[in-house]
Amino acid sequence: MTTDKTVDNSDIRRLLKFEGIQFLKMSFHGDELVNKSYRITVKEIWDGEIKSESDVVNSIALPVENHKRINDTIFTIDIISKLTLKNKLKMSFHFPGFTTERQFDAIESDNYSLRNLAEVNKTTIEPGMKFYFLAYILPYEKDGKTYWCAVENSGKVIENWGKEFGIKHYLVFEMIFE
Repeated sequence: MTTDKTVDNSDIRRLLKFEGIQFLKMSFHGDELVNKSYRITVKEIWDGEIKSESDVVNSIALPVENHKRINDTIFTIDIISKLTLKNKLKMSFHFPGFTTERQFDAIESDNYSLRNLAEVNKTTIEPGMKFYFLAYILPYEKDGKTYWCAVENSGKVIENWGKEFGIKHYLVFEMIFE
């Protein structure tokens, strides 16, 4: 898996930053991808407790036949996200041939950060095995400073970050190729 967290054009990058939009490009490579379906789920964690779990996408359930399975050795996903004025985390997932959008409740904070957990954790991705894909997190705050990397690099169980670091709210996304 490779990731390109940036947009090629520096003017566009500055505009996205100004508007509070995060853009993540992810690409998975491997012969094992051909003819696999994929599923992304999200857990909403508030005050250290998982409050809900739902599908973002389950390709096998899609209505268009050629979207149900991956037809190549390369699979790309672009994720665009931002905090709206109504304290919602708005996310757009762009897959080959279609897009799906989701919104999640959020607290009033400009500190949400979209993190690539698969890259940070150097995850070995195997068909049939769930892996942590993304997290949309608030930082750990200590002595008036904010830390995102300290959370994701801590080695702590991801579902326990809220309790371990006092993070009020975050989203955890898992993915599986089957």
